Amino acid sequence: MTSVAVADSAAKQPEVTKVSTLPRIPLAQFSNGMIPGSVADDRGVHLGGIGSGLYPAGRPGEFWTITDRGPNGQVKVGEEKRRTFPVPTFDPAIVRVKQNGDKLDVLRSIPIRNWDRKAVTGLSNQESRDEKPYDWSAKVPGTYNPEGLDAEDIVVAKDGSFWIIEEYSPSIVHIAPDGYVLGRYVPKGLNLKGAKYPVHEVLPGALLSRKVNRGFEGLTISPDGRYLYAAMQSPLLLPDKKAGEASRNTRILKFDLWEHRITGEYVYRFDDIKDFDPKGEQADMKISGLAMIDRNTLLVDERTDNLAKLYKIDLSKATNVLGKVDDPAAKPSLEQLDEKGLADKKITVTPKNLIVDLSKLKGVPGKIEGVAVLNDRTIAVINDNDFGMTDGAGAFDDKGRLKDSNVPTQLFEIKLPTSLR
Repeated sequence: MTSVAVADSAAKQPEVTKVSTLPRIPLAQFSNGMIPGSVADDRGVHLGGIGSGLYPAGRPGEFWTITDRGPNGQVKVGEEKRRTFPVPTFDPAIVRVKQNGDKLDVLRSIPIRNWDRKAVTGLSNQESRDEKPYDWSAKVPGTYNPEGLDAEDIVVAKDGSFWIIEEYSPSIVHIAPDGYVLGRYVPKGLNLKGAKYPVHEVLPGALLSRKVNRGFEGLTISPDGRYLYAAMQSPLLLPDKKAGEASRNTRILKFDLWEHRITGEYVYRFDDIKDFDPKGEQADMKISGLAMIDRNTLLVDERTDNLAKLYKIDLSKATNVLGKVDDPAAKPSLEQLDEKGLADKKITVTPKNLIVDLSKLKGVPGKIEGVAVLNDRTIAVINDNDFGMTDGAGAFDDKGRLKDSNVPTQLFEIKLPTSLR
């Protein structure tokens, strides 16, 4: 009886059934294959970062992924933390991959371009609100680019076009099947000038108070193809940085693809860091991925850099707070509300149930950013390996060549013990 009970218990645990690893492809080879001559020197960096988003491509084992802004790091110079872009001409790309046993094959790559057919790049947009770009050494200042995208997740619409989200504005971006930006939807009051593609100020102005590098991070699309759901990675800095860093409340927005406007906003409440990851701080908590289960329920990737957990949430049981919490001058702000404060304002946060604690699955890294639902009992996740980059002055040798972290990009297929529905 004891052995049967143990076996039954083991059978009810999530199980990794397949792991596919991206081979080492020189970044210049990859980029120049899309836009010839776009990268003259990749400084020894290999293709990575494609785990920023994951979406099923319609054939077994095939997925759409997206890179983020490219290899970047932080180097402290004196008291200043500088953002480095060792390959500043890198262009974010939409990448179609296929599981081939334990290998992840690149089937197709689509560069993201403006209406002049030029790369949008991943560079910082605005001097007034984004980090100043520097070269690999953190000594030579770079240039801003209002078109730059720090892409973080992707879905495919019924017409074959792509929708992505990104962190700078933050914004929701519509991209044609061939990679041209059709439109970028940004917060009211952003005043982004100089982009050679359409920019529309339709998102709540409160999003301008996002923490640097913590804009939109998760994206999914409703089963009928009408709505996008986009998650802010972290709480807004409202009314100030101290409140935002301590907050457990972040926002999921509903975007109507027919009317191109926000029609819903919901509060997602992070776990207490003491329970989630005792090694971290509350400000380390993030949403890094979303996946649709059915018309009301979503899978949410909640994580720190050490570990990740997947929760199922039900938006139909949460309060639509659109227009009620979007005034940056509101006191208290949404970010300052605890459980009692939320209850007093009659705000019900998205109820959530733990589906998978990824930290308990052997071989799965902490920085999981892409999530996809394959069927009721199977999901896929992928990690962001940061192009093998690490922070600090030691990321490159004295010749400016990357000291690779040797963390690979890997896609994991996971069998669940119970149905998601």
